[in-house]
Amino acid sequence: MGTALITGAAAGLGSEFAWQLATARHDLVLVDRDSEQLERLAGQLAGAAGIHVETLVADLSVRSDIERVAERLRSTERPVGLLVNNAGAAPGQRFVGGDAGREEAVLDVMVRAVLVLSQAAVGQMTARGRGAILNVASVAALITLGTYSAHKAWVRTFTEGLAVELRGTGVTATVVCPGFVHTSFHDSAGIDMTWLPEIAWLRAEDVVAAALADVRRGAVISTPSLRYRLGSGAARVMPRSVVRAIGAPRSGARSRGLPG
Repeated sequence: MGTALITGAAAGLGSEFAWQLATARHDLVLVDRDSEQLERLAGQLAGAAGIHVETLVADLSVRSDIERVAERLRSTERPVGLLVNNAGAAPGQRFVGGDAGREEAVLDVMVRAVLVLSQAAVGQMTARGRGAILNVASVAALITLGTYSAHKAWVRTFTEGLAVELRGTGVTATVVCPGFVHTSFHDSAGIDMTWLPEIAWLRAEDVVAAALADVRRGAVISTPSLRYRLGSGAARVMPRSVVRAIGAPRSGARSRGLPG
């Protein structure tokens, strides 16, 4: 069924992408900076699904590590047919008065890595006339949650532009824009989410299943769940002054919730 490369694969949505693709008999290239968790997952997937699993330990805030992943995507040996740009991060701070180095590291993971890896992948994909890019953004792209929203807005717009460029090549580009998803992301980022009602949360398995289904049908924008599709529609038409008010912090950056 071909090979898929997933960044941020060791946990959260990345791990769920790995399991669902393995179940569909895709070979995998798993990328993450957590070598121990990555190797554990690779062993589980290979044993359970009987597929070929490669691992690449890489920190996508480090440019040399991004280039190593890009080289794997350019390879014509076991070519990658699906790239899932899933790796994410949150600065965990306000921009004003925050640490500039932390902001730059998050920018590299959320924006630069997506740009470099997508370009590396589409080169060999268009040459073969088939393939798909799936970028993970968020409904936060439509609101104003600091630099996190800015990065996700870039991913969304970038993917739409890429989809236009890829018309007629046999290669597609899809961006998935989930809302709040039950993963370890918020705990890892030190974000308190106890204020959010359960109805706002999505299950990782549902988000991934919807995203992969949309990739198969060639959709450009995937927004899992009706409630977030309605919310996204509202965010696009309401006055930007209202959108900015929604995105205003309540009591500091670490207490704000980041969807996606």
